[in-house]
Amino acid sequence: MEVPRRLSESCAQNAAAAAWLEKLPRAVAELERRWSLRLGPPYEDASYAWVAPAERADGTLAVLKVGLPHFEADHEAEGLRFWAGAGAVRLLDSDRAVNALLLERCEPGTPLSRRPRLEQDAVLAGLLLRLWRAPGPAHTFRPLAYMAERWANETVARRSGWADPALVNEGLRLFEELPRTAPTGVLLATDLHAGNVLAARREPWLAIDPKPFVGDPAYDATQHLLFDSRASLLADPLEPIRSFADLLELSHERVRLWTFARAALMSGSDPARQWANQVARALAP
Repeated sequence: MEVPRRLSESCAQNAAAAAWLEKLPRAVAELERRWSLRLGPPYEDASYAWVAPAERADGTLAVLKVGLPHFEADHEAEGLRFWAGAGAVRLLDSDRAVNALLLERCEPGTPLSRRPRLEQDAVLAGLLLRLWRAPGPAHTFRPLAYMAERWANETVARRSGWADPALVNEGLRLFEELPRTAPTGVLLATDLHAGNVLAARREPWLAIDPKPFVGDPAYDATQHLLFDSRASLLADPLEPIRSFADLLELSHERVRLWTFARAALMSGSDPARQWANQVARALAP
């Protein structure tokens, strides 16, 4: 079975991922048989999942995604069921045992990342405002504080690589405080950026690859700001934050604090982290 280079490189990083990759061909073959799929070659740009176009027996176009297990994506299927196609791709079937999803296919599938930043802002804000709904009291989604604690622990574990301990410690403090002081709790996508929004026919744009947690909507602004709008943040840190926060009807200050905290935790002495140092220093409380 064809395995894209980026996925192969990701799986070479540890023994558990290598063992998952070894079992992948059998899992895909079983899903292909059980769900009566005709599969095409896998997409080359997936790093942590084997993803391929599929066609069901009734001619429905779909996408098969078999993910490398990761705690952030544990409730992807449940999140897609909750949203039921309102702003996100529809879930057609799933198999938790092998971490597999059968998804609605977006056609033409052009990523929003190819559009200008201001258009990205408008589209992402429109999607997020639709996705942000509070789940019922019996929901099983994890709180944002759970992910924040995991990331904080990972940051502390690489303390030797911190470039500015005072900056990182302030980020760690906010990672504990901001989830606790959130004015509301909604189901978040947490990984919604322009690369995870595709042009479609059912709706002009649909979100893919959510990593659902319940918490502060201001957190969901940070993925787009830190990755799609990085050049704008480096040029004038406050302008893109204010602009995007206004579209999202959110407090400028909470979006700024979350963006600072994330940049502070991503900062370090490694040259690849220098941009995060610069953003964190510019936004520091």
